[in-house]
Amino acid sequence: MPKVRQIAEEIVAREGGFVNDPDDPGGATNHGVTIGTLRRLGIDVNRDSRIDAADVKALTRAQAVEIYLEHYYRRSGIAALPEVLQASVFDMYVNAGSNAVKILQRLLTDMGFPCDPDGAIGPQTIRAAQMAFEAAPLHLADAYGIARRNYYYALADSRPASRKFARARDGGKGGWIRRAEEFISPKYHLTEAQHAARVAKWG
Repeated sequence: MPKVRQIAEEIVAREGGFVNDPDDPGGATNHGVTIGTLRRLGIDVNRDSRIDAADVKALTRAQAVEIYLEHYYRRSGIAALPEVLQASVFDMYVNAGSNAVKILQRLLTDMGFPCDPDGAIGPQTIRAAQMAFEAAPLHLADAYGIARRNYYYALADSRPASRKFARARDGGKGGWIRRAEEFISPKYHLTEAQHAARVAKWG
């Protein structure tokens, strides 16, 4: 398991630089940090008394890493989850906020360890995750990664504007799918044919 700071640095590298894609509901983003996040945390990067796209653009990689460590890892409670889950949940929390936790909570409930899908990591979720890990230590991380991949496909099913994040221009796996599979054992990766079949109904 890599160190937490290394995970945060890898997330920043994976997220890329400044983007202001009109199809991305998160709005202006840099190193994965959205304008909404800066406003929610009250971080005025360029200190001009307003938080706007210019602040997002001015955000450095080092600042993004610190935001992830403090607000997405420590304060979220991810550090209390079984170690095998931490990297994938942390990565998805950056990408999808509390939905990362809701997916875990639904998975744990499906595995027979019920917890409320409220998107918050509290004693109930921590206990359920630990019990699930003890029951299936070699499979829990893969199960979460697969549930995460399914979430991305389902999101693209319901929101056509998001399909470009799940399916590349050449029809292959898009960034969301490749990202989820980085945390899944290769034997559970979809083949290109399986991916093509999954997205065929998108036209």
